[in-house]
Amino acid sequence: MTNMMLPTRVSKHGIKVLLIDDQATIGHSVRLMLQPETDIEFQFCNNPLDALEIAKSFEPTVILQDLVMPQVDGLMLVKFFRAAPWTKDVPLIVLSSKEEPVTKAEAFARGANDYLVKLPDRLELIARIRYHSKGYINLLERNEAYQQLAASQKHLADEIDAASKYVQSLLPAPTEEPVRLEWHFLPCAELGGDSFGYHWLDDDHLGIYVLDVTGHGLGSALLSISVMNVMRAKSLPNTNFLVPGEVIGGLNEAFPMDNHGGKCFTIWYGVYNRQTRVLKYAGGGHPSALLYQTPGSTQPEQLESTGPMMGMISWPMFDTLETVVQPGARLYVYSDGVHEIHKSDGGEWRFDEFVEFLSQAQQQDVPPGELLLKHVRELSGKQILDDDYSIVEARF
Repeated sequence: MTNMMLPTRVSKHGIKVLLIDDQATIGHSVRLMLQPETDIEFQFCNNPLDALEIAKSFEPTVILQDLVMPQVDGLMLVKFFRAAPWTKDVPLIVLSSKEEPVTKAEAFARGANDYLVKLPDRLELIARIRYHSKGYINLLERNEAYQQLAASQKHLADEIDAASKYVQSLLPAPTEEPVRLEWHFLPCAELGGDSFGYHWLDDDHLGIYVLDVTGHGLGSALLSISVMNVMRAKSLPNTNFLVPGEVIGGLNEAFPMDNHGGKCFTIWYGVYNRQTRVLKYAGGGHPSALLYQTPGSTQPEQLESTGPMMGMISWPMFDTLETVVQPGARLYVYSDGVHEIHKSDGGEWRFDEFVEFLSQAQQQDVPPGELLLKHVRELSGKQILDDDYSIVEARF
C-alpha cells in the first residue's frame, strides 16, 4: 500500500493588472499611477485583438478595459472575456470617457464588475484594483484548495479500495471435502473490520473463526488483518490452537486496545475434530454461532461467546465449551452486520426473525447465506449495507 498523499500548500497569488486601451497615453498614465505600488504587476495592451491571448499568458487578477476602441467594440470584448474559460471569473473594470447610465447598464449586463470614468483619481483606482483582486485571489486559492482536497479524497478512496481488495484476497477458498465450507462477504461502503477464515490445524482438526473489529476505516482493517495473520500462522506464544479458550485468551493479551488506537474486536473460534465429531468453541463479545443438528431443524443450538470483547480488559480465563456434531449438521458463524439490520421502514430486524429466516432458508436449493444477503438488502432498501456482512457455513 502506498503512503498517504499529503496535501500541498495553496499557491500565493500577487496582484496583476492588465489594461486594454488603444491610447498609449492612457497606458503610460496608469503605469505611472501604479509604479509606487511594488506589489502590483502591470501590463499594457494597446491592440484589443490581442487582448484575449495576452490575458491567457499574463493571468491578471483584474482587467481594466476601455469601452471605445477602433478595432473592436468594447462591449463585445467584455462578452469575449466572459466567454473565455481563462478570464470568465477575472474582475473586469470598464473605462469610459463619460458617465452614461445606458452604457453602464449594458456593460454590467455583459459581465463587467465595475465602471470608472477615465482617468480616475490614483487612490480610487488603486483601491478598486486591490478590492477586486483580493476577491479574485481568494477565489483562486479556494478553488485550488478544493482541487487538492478532491485529489486527496480520490487518493484516499483508491487506498481504501486497494486495502479492501487485499483483505478479500486473504479470505479462504470454498471447500467440499471432508467438510463443505463456503462463505458470503459484502463489505460496507467504508473499509470495515470483518475477517474470517478456516484451515486444518492437522489431519483431524478444523479451525473456524469470524472476527469483527470496532469501527470502520484503515485502522480497523489493519487490526483485523493483524489478527487474521496470527490465526493463520498460529503465532500466539504458549498457546494450543486446538483449545479455543487458550486462543481467545491469548488474543486478548496480545491485542490490548490501548496499543491499537482504542480499537477492540469480537471473535468466535471453534475447532472441529472429524474423528470424534466434537466441536470445541470459545468467544469474546461475538454473536452466538448457530448449529443445526439436522437439515430440517428450525431450532438451532446457540454456541455462545461467553467472554468479553478482545482487548478491553484483562480476563482470567476464557471457557472452552463443546458439543457433538451430528452427521448432516450445519454450522453458521457470522458477524453482527448479518442480523443487525436497520429496515427501510425505520424498524429494526429482530434476532429471532433472523434465526427464523435462516432456518427456512436451509430448506431451499440456493445457499442460505446467499438468500440471507438478498433478504437483508430488501429489508434495508440498500445494496451496500451499513456494516460488513460476513457469514461462514460449514456442512458436516
